[in-house]
Amino acid sequence: MLKLIRLILGSLIAFFNWLTRGRKLSRSAEQQALVEQALKSYALYQFTLCPFCIKVRRTLHQLNLPMELRDAKNNQQFRQELKEQGGKIKVPCLRIDHGDKVEWMYESDDINHFLKEKFSKG
Repeated sequence: MLKLIRLILGSLIAFFNWLTRGRKLSRSAEQQALVEQALKSYALYQFTLCPFCIKVRRTLHQLNLPMELRDAKNNQQFRQELKEQGGKIKVPCLRIDHGDKVEWMYESDDINHFLKEKFSKG
């Protein structure tokens, strides 16, 4: 019964998010190409209907950040990576590959703040 309630509520939240998410940030083609290059070192571990993941995906949309999304609920490989490398199965989780080390950022507010600080310049 709880799974059904979560499914219904998650679906409603995702639908209303889709209706109200607004416009994407506009950048020149060159600026967008630089952003997309930088995003190759990022991945968001998430569940499709998780309200906190929806919150982060909304920010990704608004900032025009086509980041790799990794479904840690339905993909066992991504779930295992999140557990073994990130330390826990908790979403949303932003994986940032700095080259010499990998950072795992949890909490939707922290992720959104980081993304806005780094990518909100038009």
